[in-house]
Amino acid sequence: MTWTWFHRLGSPPYVYRLAGRLMPWFAWSAALVILLGLFDGLVIAPADYQQGDGFRIIYVHVPAAWLSLMIYTWMGVAAGVGLIWRIKVAHAVAAACAPVGASFTAVALATGSLFGKPMWGTYWVWDPRLTSELLLLFLYLGYMGLRSSFDDLQRADRASAVLAVVGIVNVPIVKYSVVWWNSLHQGSSLSLAGKDTIATPMLIPLLVSMLGFTLFFAAVVLVRLQGEVLRRERSATWVREALA
Repeated sequence: MTWTWFHRLGSPPYVYRLAGRLMPWFAWSAALVILLGLFDGLVIAPADYQQGDGFRIIYVHVPAAWLSLMIYTWMGVAAGVGLIWRIKVAHAVAAACAPVGASFTAVALATGSLFGKPMWGTYWVWDPRLTSELLLLFLYLGYMGLRSSFDDLQRADRASAVLAVVGIVNVPIVKYSVVWWNSLHQGSSLSLAGKDTIATPMLIPLLVSMLGFTLFFAAVVLVRLQGEVLRRERSATWVREALA
């Protein structure tokens, strides 16, 4: 049963139709959850006793930073599946993830810089967390640039998949950089193993915002995945039937 399900996800027509059915659910859920999280965080949550209202940028910065790592992990895993099992849909998933992940990484860097100016006195320092996050952006851009440099789609899939898989090593570096090295960047406010360092009235809207942004990512990737599948299968009979 498990292998049947796995093989169905390798079918371009099945994945195209499944993405079309799921996308509206993720899109509407994302809109509602993001509005709820941002309203709670920007309006209802109390100001921080040290950082004042400036801390509220975390309701965009933290979800963007979280997604920059999560999306790259998804992209690397999908690329690895495509590389090992030669599943075209897996390469399509990786290709669909890359621009979205790059966008969230850019947002994380931009909002982090805006937060750093009043807190650190500068927009940018070559801090381990910031530097490794910048490297993550370059990995996304490198993946997309490498894909576009090949006219042959199969060669583009293989070359970019290798880069995506190798680049996964940077994900734990970004995550644990504030633990492994001296860093201006504050430690994680959320912990699965220990106690959270953020008060509950501030924590709840943060978790809600993270969920909303994650749902938004899913909706956007499903749309991009449909486009990527159509581009790859444009000469197939099922594509003409689907578009008709």
